[in-house]
Amino acid sequence: MSKYSYKEQKSQELEQHVAEALRQDLDAAVTPSDPRLDASGMSEKELFSFAKHDTKDSERIGFSEYSYWRSTLRTFLQNKLAVTLMFVMCGLLLFTFIQPLLPGQSDPNMIYFKESGAAMSNQQPSSEFWFGTNNAGQDLWSRIWAGTRTSIFIGFVVAIVQAVVGITIGVLWGYVRKLDFFFTELYNIFDNIPSTIVLILLSYILNRNMGTLIFSMSITGWLGMARFIRNQIIMIRDRDYNLASRCLGTPIYRIILKNLLPYLVSVIMLRMALTIPSAIGSEVFITYIGLGLPVEIPSLGNLVNTGRALMTSPDLRYQLIFPTIVLSIITISFYVIGNAFSDAADPKNHR
Repeated sequence: MSKYSYKEQKSQELEQHVAEALRQDLDAAVTPSDPRLDASGMSEKELFSFAKHDTKDSERIGFSEYSYWRSTLRTFLQNKLAVTLMFVMCGLLLFTFIQPLLPGQSDPNMIYFKESGAAMSNQQPSSEFWFGTNNAGQDLWSRIWAGTRTSIFIGFVVAIVQAVVGITIGVLWGYVRKLDFFFTELYNIFDNIPSTIVLILLSYILNRNMGTLIFSMSITGWLGMARFIRNQIIMIRDRDYNLASRCLGTPIYRIILKNLLPYLVSVIMLRMALTIPSAIGSEVFITYIGLGLPVEIPSLGNLVNTGRALMTSPDLRYQLIFPTIVLSIITISFYVIGNAFSDAADPKNHR
């Protein structure tokens, strides 16, 4: 055996002896003298005692700083144009409803007469009549704001009715498979009838009032909302969390309210925001063909229709310009705000 091989063998034996000695010392140090203690020196009672559970601490650990509505609002506020138009729209709506309460405001159907007894018809805008008078001698300022109130009321009611009916039918249509055939056939029946024809026929047959207009616009207006909702529901109804909810026996109404509708906020808000100017436009159209509200009920449709007949007269164009400006502000504002909120409500755009 060589000199180096003998040294390596002795070195390995020494390392083994040292490791064995350290292992024995460690075992002697941790071995409990009391048989009721385990190797770690803890008693059976200490080993199997129940850990304390604090619900508040658990919720605090699982809490996320993300908030859907806060993120939606923050994203919406980043759109400067939409925010500006929202303030303009809110100011216009507020003034529309407080205008009759201001001092010096006249009745929109009141006719003004001159000292000679003739009606003050087609008076140019002045300090007495800010927007002038119409051909009957009525204050156009009061009639425009009264007409705005009427048109906005019609638009909001139609939007709410279409949203309620469209969401209800769309959710049932997309989620309850047994109802798919029924709602599909119902949709095909209504969709094959032009909505304009329905609007004209009902306005011609029934009495000319706001109830008739609202009913005519709502009877087919739910189709677009229901179709969008149904398509969205089909895409998310079989996801894992919905399958888990069904396996746990969660009622259908809770699955719809908790699992499905929150994903449809952007679609619903966009459709409602666009329904309001669309309803006002339909009211203007039906008045244009002579089936709208009677003249004694001021509306933007009546005012635009009256001003349209005077458009060829340069001195009387103000009767078309002023109501058209108000109508344009409402239409553009709702369109921009609706699109901006729809984008903001999409979680993909949240940061």
